[in-house]
Formats: sequence, structure tokens, C-alpha cells
Amino acid sequence: MSKFGELIDVPFPVLLQFYTEWSESAQQMHEVLNHVAAALGDKGKVIKIDVDKNQVLSEALRVKTLPTLMIYKQGEMLWRQSGEQDANTLLIKLKEHI
Repeated sequence: MSKFGELIDVPFPVLLQFYTEWSESAQQMHEVLNHVAAALGDKGKVIKIDVDKNQVLSEALRVKTLPTLMIYKQGEMLWRQSGEQDANTLLIKLKEHI
């Protein structure tokens, strides 16, 4: 989990997506997140976390539904939502914290 702390303890917003390879809705979010990452440029970061490969972290953050999206900045969770989201919604949420 120390690596997780390093990922989220930064001065810009970080959007995390928790997914699995077998979750169709989580997989569909990948294209949306690629668009969000391109639109953000260097003002934020998008990270995809496979819950099957990161079970301890997923359990610690109580990820129950996929996809689950979170925004962190300077180590603090600022927003959390389960289910699919569109790129515009995510960009608006991220820009609130830039």
C-alpha cells in the first residue's frame, strides 16, 4: 500500500478506476478514461487498477461494485462513484480540483 500512497499523494488530481478483465462495464470505461487522460494532459493523471491483481488495496478501499472511480489529490479522497461515467462528467469533476 505504500506505492498507493505515492500515487495519490501528489499536488494534482488523480482519477482511479477499479476494474477487472471480466467486467464488461469496467472494460467499456477504458476508452472513456483514455479520452479523459488525453484531455487532462499534465494537469492530472488517470490510473487503472485491476482488483484481481490488487485485492488487498481493493478490500481496504471497500471496492464492491465495478467500475468504481475515485479522485484523490494530496493523499485525500475528494470524490467516489460506482458505475459507468461519461468523459465530460469526469473532466468536470477533475477540473474542480486542478
